[in-house]
Amino acid sequence: MNKTHNPYAKALDGLEIPDPVTSFFDFCIEREKVRKKRDRGLPPPWTDDPIFRKARFLNVFREDDRGSKSILRFAKNLNKDLETLIQALFFARWCNKQETLDDISTNILSNPKKLRDLIHSNESWCNTTAYPVERIYWKEKEYSRADAAAILFFKIKEPLAKMIQHADGNIIEATNSVNNKFMMSNDFPIFMAITDIAWFRPDIIRPESPVPTGIGAVAYLDRLQEYLGMDNHKLTCEKMIELQKEHWPEAKREFHPIDIEYLSCECRKYHSYLNKTKLFEGKNIFTPKI
Repeated sequence: MNKTHNPYAKALDGLEIPDPVTSFFDFCIEREKVRKKRDRGLPPPWTDDPIFRKARFLNVFREDDRGSKSILRFAKNLNKDLETLIQALFFARWCNKQETLDDISTNILSNPKKLRDLIHSNESWCNTTAYPVERIYWKEKEYSRADAAAILFFKIKEPLAKMIQHADGNIIEATNSVNNKFMMSNDFPIFMAITDIAWFRPDIIRPESPVPTGIGAVAYLDRLQEYLGMDNHKLTCEKMIELQKEHWPEAKREFHPIDIEYLSCECRKYHSYLNKTKLFEGKNIFTPKI
């Protein structure tokens, strides 16, 4: 993760959160209620919480988000072909656009020329606003986002798979290993592609693996760490997973470290609205679609 500059570092400064653990699980419970009501086709508003009514948030469980559902559909038949699975997941994160993934089949991944032509004929093939995907390097050669997605990942899927396998299931080690080759200043796309492997091959990437802390999660994880008296974010995530049994035993599944990390980012967003360091404007505004 790129931590050279964190625009969210002071988002919670001055805000009192007496019990950040309870606040974390309160956020999760209310957000999940919103999702369930929406999925049942009930009319909005789905909550009395004024922040949930006005602002956009990810779902509590990653697999319920639209983008995640597209990735799960896109790569659903590749469990037995690890190299192509990894190629597909790296392509999906470099693309990061639901409409593109829904329109193509993984069969096109074996035809890099055809895929490159498709990409270059469609300037809006990828989502450029969710997170930046910069140029990468492989053996001292530079690749654009499009050429990496269409050509490079096909060429290097075998060594890429070997690097990831050598990490013994650890997301942090696998991410660092790959980025030692790619040399990205922001390795978030690598991190997400590797994390996604756990959905399909938990024998290759462990769902319970520790994860790096992204810049958006730091402020709230720091609050949790201090409140719980933990030494670092890794131990804080482990403690929060343990506390789920007490605070939210009826949740549909047990949290993993990746869940605690990215939900801490969502909690930071929620409390930033309370702290007025984040405003209801632009793409932050939630407009319910009926």
